[in-house]
Amino acid sequence: MTKQKNTLKKWFSTYMGILLLSSAFTSNAIAAEYGSVSKDGINVRSGPDTNAEIYWEVFKDFPLKIVQHKNQWAKVEDFEGDTGWIYAPLISDKKTVIIKVKKANIRVGPGENYEIVASALYGVVFDAGKTDGEWLQISHSDGTKGWIHKSLVWP
Repeated sequence: MTKQKNTLKKWFSTYMGILLLSSAFTSNAIAAEYGSVSKDGINVRSGPDTNAEIYWEVFKDFPLKIVQHKNQWAKVEDFEGDTGWIYAPLISDKKTVIIKVKKANIRVGPGENYEIVASALYGVVFDAGKTDGEWLQISHSDGTKGWIHKSLVWP
């Protein structure tokens, strides 16, 4: 009986290890994929084709969530939940964020106790840097740099 219990214990331990490992790979596989537009004037279309209707135009560094790939095209979603298709080579892996609230404070350091250096308005795009807890270091092409709470930006 003891030998059977030991065998069962070993089997159970192995099974749980495989289960945990496979769930880790599964969660990574379904993680959201984000990118940003590589140049100004890129068309977001109704379908994966240059003849498809143009929904809107996006500018350089605009962040997008990639929800599907089809041939050389990517179905994307923006911070307002709008979706469309972009020719995939026009999307870079540069990490950018966009302000998703009416007005957000940018601070000298990662916390509410730090001095406010600037404010940013809805729809302004920043390059994303390092993180410190719930805070993200950001910079703008106009020279503005600082920290912002992650809840104020997308993604």
